[in-house]
Amino acid sequence: MISMTRLALMAGAEVPPALLIPFALLLLLIATMPLTPARIHHLWEHYYPHVAVTLGVLVAAFYTVRMPGGGAVIGHTLHEYFSFISLIGSLFIVAGGIHLKVKGEGTPLGNVIFLLVGAVLTNVIGTTGASMLLIRPWIRVNKYRISAFHIVFFIFIVSNCGGALTPIGDPPLFLGYLRGVSFFWLFEHALLPWVTCVGLLLVAFYFFDRRSFKKVAAPVRSRALHDHETWRFDGGVNVLFLAAIIVGVFLPEKYFIREGVMLGAALASYRLTPRQVHEENHFTFAPIKEVAWLFLGIFLTMMPALGYLEQHGKEAKLTKPTQYYFATGGLSAVLDNAPTYVNFLKLAEVTFVEETPAEAAEGGADYDRRAVRQLLEAAPNFVVAISLGAVFFGAMTYIGNGPNFMVKSIAERAGVKVPTFFGYLFKYALTILLPILLVVAWCFL
Repeated sequence: MISMTRLALMAGAEVPPALLIPFALLLLLIATMPLTPARIHHLWEHYYPHVAVTLGVLVAAFYTVRMPGGGAVIGHTLHEYFSFISLIGSLFIVAGGIHLKVKGEGTPLGNVIFLLVGAVLTNVIGTTGASMLLIRPWIRVNKYRISAFHIVFFIFIVSNCGGALTPIGDPPLFLGYLRGVSFFWLFEHALLPWVTCVGLLLVAFYFFDRRSFKKVAAPVRSRALHDHETWRFDGGVNVLFLAAIIVGVFLPEKYFIREGVMLGAALASYRLTPRQVHEENHFTFAPIKEVAWLFLGIFLTMMPALGYLEQHGKEAKLTKPTQYYFATGGLSAVLDNAPTYVNFLKLAEVTFVEETPAEAAEGGADYDRRAVRQLLEAAPNFVVAISLGAVFFGAMTYIGNGPNFMVKSIAERAGVKVPTFFGYLFKYALTILLPILLVVAWCFL
């Protein structure tokens, strides 16, 4: 994001702390509205676009009138938002055009392999795409003994922790990519923590599933052990469109070439995918519509938060990777992990990157990318800590990451009994996931 603070400081302007209120309010509403009574929740579902846009416009208006260089900041923020939503939206649409049909019954080992494949796949089509593609086959393959823990571990692994290795994997990492973190940087620096986290989750799941498998009737166990699973794949043309999106990530951002390729692939996918495939996937634009409106508000209201961090970030005195890991993770568990990631990345940047007076006055997107690259060289463990905290801790609650509630909703519509918000938190997240995340911190940070 263009360095508004540098321009403001040149003119003697400070980011007013009150300007942080719209950002905090929007995140609070996103976190709490899904938990409110039905009548209030219905009002939120109807009016959330108006709320998000209104808060964003208020901040943008203040920037335009009162902040030096505010118009340039808004322009670059909207460009970055367009890049972000182009990737998320195109992956959502293309993944919605692929349908997997599974016959057979899942064994504990087969289920572990399924989740492992899902964890790898998230780094190619994103946590949202992989969750929407795999949750229904996951329920079908375990139809005779589907339990709450099957859904919980799916959220842990496929909807969150699996997508920590590429910018495509999870939205916050793509924002890091836009700011200068190279595409394969996390794969090179975070592979062992990823293997450890996913591996321990799979081991824990295996013991849960093995106990569940032993409880089902003997004929079901016998059939599951002797009948091979068969898979049918519909919408194969979308594999080409997925490849086009991945290629698009590496294309220049000039003239919106990158975004044009992504959106072109999404449009072609939607037009060429047979209607039956969309119907079998229960595909609608509602989830991506919600993401688009809310993130428009988030991107605009986040501008003062980033500016305030540039001015006062060093006062936080966070000096250890584990502090960034748990601080980023703690907020990502209850707020959206994308803005949380961006704010802590900015905090690390202003803490560890030394700048000359000329660089401080320069500002601009090129400066921010250069500053992030310097951060990668000066304090790589801090970037790893922020990235893993944002991705892994998104699984701590239903509201930590967008796909979590989508998976919960799909499972409930399929008749699966899923944990309540606090049941998920206390029975699974705090007792199973959190100890594993502590092990990751102890071993690697």
